[in-house]
Amino acid sequence: MSLAVNNGLLQVIDVEHGACSLLTVPAPGGGYQRMLIDCGHNATTKFYPGDHLKKVGATRLEQLVVTNFDEDHASGFPNLEGLGIPIDWFLVNPTITPQAIRSLKSDDGMGNGIDALANRLERIAAAPRGLIAQAAGMTNLPGVKTRWFYNQYPHFQDENNLSLVLHLEIHGTSFLFPGDMERAGFENLLNTVAEFRTVVGGLHILVASHHGRANGICPDLFDKWGCEPQIVVISDDYKQYDSQETVNYYASKCSGINNFREPGRGRKVLTTRNDGEIKFSFTQGQCIVS
Repeated sequence: MSLAVNNGLLQVIDVEHGACSLLTVPAPGGGYQRMLIDCGHNATTKFYPGDHLKKVGATRLEQLVVTNFDEDHASGFPNLEGLGIPIDWFLVNPTITPQAIRSLKSDDGMGNGIDALANRLERIAAAPRGLIAQAAGMTNLPGVKTRWFYNQYPHFQDENNLSLVLHLEIHGTSFLFPGDMERAGFENLLNTVAEFRTVVGGLHILVASHHGRANGICPDLFDKWGCEPQIVVISDDYKQYDSQETVNYYASKCSGINNFREPGRGRKVLTTRNDGEIKFSFTQGQCIVS
């Protein structure tokens, strides 16, 4: 492992207007365990998640979370699968069958990544593990508490509001990865799931929904249910949509951090567009952002 893992390392990787984060923690007895949150790739830098895992010596992937069934969350899956890296657990919205994925993608087309993922989910659908609905016994990674939330299909029939919302508590620091959830989907979860309301009120790090686009903003999250993260992280590329102008809004909802990459440098919103890969290192009870 070339990067210092310490008690844990979470990397929000620059995959352009996509999503891919890797959590690595020391395993009991030696070695490492990993959770990959989405598996986008970067066409410019040629980053692929499978290649990266091979490079750091990973022989298996303990958990793969796919928060959204759009291509920018899964474009690197064929690379991961092609390298034959075993995956112990798949976490997805369990109300969406592989057949439903194909139906949802019928309007805007099925990319290679989503197609490969749907094929894989079809092959494991009858297995005693793999789909999130059957994963109640999934073991948390050491030092990590994992929870997830989702809206039901077909109550919602669009990929964004059917995103899996992943909550991680890593050595006491609380993160939320909401995929591409939009306002209506957030409001439904907030109004119907008490545990979700509790989670958002205690967040430290919010990964902005839908890569920081305006339709991923839910004002109730902040104004009604007390979400006041220290920072918001936006995984995005150059500004190709007018709706990406949300940095000032998110900054107004954050308390901020100090000493980001240099002494005295305060930040409230970080973006892969401007900051590149963003790392969260856990050591001696602290979370250090760099």
